[in-house]
Amino acid sequence: MSGNVRKVSARLGFTGPMDCKPKYHANDTSLDVLNIVQEQVPIEDIRSWDAAPSLDVEGFHLYPHKSVVTDFTRVEEVERLHGEEIRDLLLAVCGADQVQVTGRPILRFGEKSQSSGALDNSRPARLVHIDVSDATAQGFYERFQAQQPRKVRRFVQFNVWRALSVPPQDVPLAVCDARTVSPEDLLPADAMFDRNGEIVFSFEGLVIRHNPKQRWAYYSNMRSDEALVFKTNDSDRRYAHFVPHGAFDDPSCPPDAAPRCSVEMRGLAVWYA
Repeated sequence: MSGNVRKVSARLGFTGPMDCKPKYHANDTSLDVLNIVQEQVPIEDIRSWDAAPSLDVEGFHLYPHKSVVTDFTRVEEVERLHGEEIRDLLLAVCGADQVQVTGRPILRFGEKSQSSGALDNSRPARLVHIDVSDATAQGFYERFQAQQPRKVRRFVQFNVWRALSVPPQDVPLAVCDARTVSPEDLLPADAMFDRNGEIVFSFEGLVIRHNPKQRWAYYSNMRSDEALVFKTNDSDRRYAHFVPHGAFDDPSCPPDAAPRCSVEMRGLAVWYA
């Protein structure tokens, strides 16, 4: 790595000591059981790196990818077109035998936007986390395998994140180099998906303790024709296993920048034996 790496210093929401299992909610954050500790950390701009990261080493990579969707607020158009786009993208970039897109597209908005919190699960993910724990991922894998006549040798879960607002983004997404995450940094937590006061479903994810050895990075000035793909779990431990991530306020962003708008989707990739 050269000495010309651009970076910002910003605060990320880590998890402090707790005497019970953490719990966080998609919508009503007043129900959260958390001890969030804001830590000031250096966050490198990956665009200034000498060499691009990879999915199997650092756990993330930015790909050129233009969507045919013209308005991501039109739910029917997004569900009809975007899932297939993401499946094809993941098949192309990871070389899996099959990809199953899981769940609906999630729109998120920076807090300066009136839409932030107005839609289901629409706030930036300020809590540094990993989407699923190993136990949750294993459950997903076992249910998928039970439906397949062929034996699966490797499963990988991905998150695909796209900025829809024009650059620069005031609240970008930071990702952590998977090689710099230690087991002691991880704390199991319950991810609660609440709607209209009821818990619709939940599963176990991971929240992250701060460790100075962690290497945080982001892509500045993301465009809508780019897609950030990162791992949330890989069954093959020879490769990057998972990528902690969380939103932050970019101090280098002009105060009059448009509020961040983004869309993300998740996919399960499989390789058959």
